[in-house]
Amino acid sequence: MSAAKKEAAPKAEKAAKAEKVVAAPAAEKAPKAAKAPKAAKKVVDIKDAPKKVASPERLINLLLTPHITEKTSLAMQNNNSYAFRVLRDSTKPEIKAAVELMFNVKVANVNVVNETGKTRRMGKTQGRTQDIKKAYVRLAPGQTIDYEAKLKA
Repeated sequence: MSAAKKEAAPKAEKAAKAEKVVAAPAAEKAPKAAKAPKAAKKVVDIKDAPKKVASPERLINLLLTPHITEKTSLAMQNNNSYAFRVLRDSTKPEIKAAVELMFNVKVANVNVVNETGKTRRMGKTQGRTQDIKKAYVRLAPGQTIDYEAKLKA
């Protein structure tokens, strides 16, 4: 019988502790204090934010080559737009600033195309061409870029 008493005693103690634990938080609960109203956040328009200007060295290195194909030649004639291969990490505002700096023209808008490289095979080894980024730059009316004049100068 002593074994039965030993088992009953810990069970009774656990039950008593559980009642105290459950009852304690309910008795100690205090009413919540009213929170102070939050200050209104100031809304800043993105257009009003200061624009970051890249260094002239970065802008000069940004344009890699003019991209001249049949498609871009038609775009030059019809839409007054020019295509360039640019650095992969360049942004539209940087491309716009680079074209305006190098060719002294006014840019209307910039469209960007990321081309993934193609897989190529040379015998057993399989490789991949580089990914490139192309920028289609449309100039303001009356503006033109003369590639040959820049090469001669």
